[in-house]
Amino acid sequence: MATTPQISLPPALLPGDGRFGSGPSKVDPAAVAALAGAAGRYLGTSHRQTGVRDVVARIRGGLGALYGLPEGYEVVLGVGGATAFWDAAAFGLIERTSQHLVFGEFSGKFAAVVAGAPHLDQPQVIESAPGTHPQARTDAAVDLYALTHNETSTGVMMPVLRPAGAAGLVAVDATSAAGAAPVDPNEFDVYYFSPQKAFGSEGGLWVALCSPAAIARITAIAATDRWQPPFLDLAAAVDNSRKDQTTNTPALATLFLLAHQIERMLERGGLSWAQDRCARSSGAVYGWAEASPYAAPFVTDPAVRSLTVATVDLDPSVSADTVEAVLRANGIVDTFGYRKLGRNQLRIACFPNIDPDDVVTLTAAVDHIVERLGG
Repeated sequence: MATTPQISLPPALLPGDGRFGSGPSKVDPAAVAALAGAAGRYLGTSHRQTGVRDVVARIRGGLGALYGLPEGYEVVLGVGGATAFWDAAAFGLIERTSQHLVFGEFSGKFAAVVAGAPHLDQPQVIESAPGTHPQARTDAAVDLYALTHNETSTGVMMPVLRPAGAAGLVAVDATSAAGAAPVDPNEFDVYYFSPQKAFGSEGGLWVALCSPAAIARITAIAATDRWQPPFLDLAAAVDNSRKDQTTNTPALATLFLLAHQIERMLERGGLSWAQDRCARSSGAVYGWAEASPYAAPFVTDPAVRSLTVATVDLDPSVSADTVEAVLRANGIVDTFGYRKLGRNQLRIACFPNIDPDDVVTLTAAVDHIVERLGG
């Protein structure tokens, strides 16, 4: 194992909070304090009784307000995270044929789930190189278009738009964009995410904003003889969500932190406030990288650079692993690039809970480290 260089950052180069992970990400300390204050009457109680159901109601109502959901849209919750939702969609949302835009690790995983489902047709996969995103192609045979709002592994963000003339549903993996990027609900039928990123909570939960067409599809498939694992039954998730509960026992802390974050966003100006805060942070990273002699934004097209996950390539003479190790030794954590991408890269989360001033301090800390490494 390589020895980490002994480089101590001066106090002026230490962010107020050293958490820059792309998920799980920084949780608002005020939310943790609120959870601690409520713990005696909330944690360890039944998720089917008033106390927890009230929190679920706050989540559902808060997300409806945050996204300005049109009449008939519903907020549905389930246990297992976005990974479980891919499995649930394969059983309860796709009729026969889906089309997947693949431009990184996570968008590819949903396509792989569908490819392995024996009851579905082989999915259409439209792929582009990491650092870019492909475009959907309208096809009458496609009953679900699988888009990704933000590819967490590469730092590419694409607009959420219905393919022109498409009759199929549009399902959007929004895990690292939800709560931080604008979206028009009329452009999607399912906008699903886990809350451990911009929503400042923990994993193990999925949330889906569903159009009336999506609810109708879920209901119609449930009425057929297609077998679905009970844990992944979307119709059951809809039914339980209408009762402000989840089908299976959820992590109560996750629900509480999510409700707190949604209400915090609404109090500060909603999605526009969150988007502006993320843009300040990511803009600081990209501006620093463009001006740096040893760094450059991985995503070359500024129009598709993520607001929430900034990826930066370092010159081969500067080891990103070494820089990350020195940062970690100084209490600045989780700045490593996505491993499977295999690049000499830093990946810096810019979610709403992360202070833009801390991001600026981080870039100065990296400069300090590289200078002392002889880069």
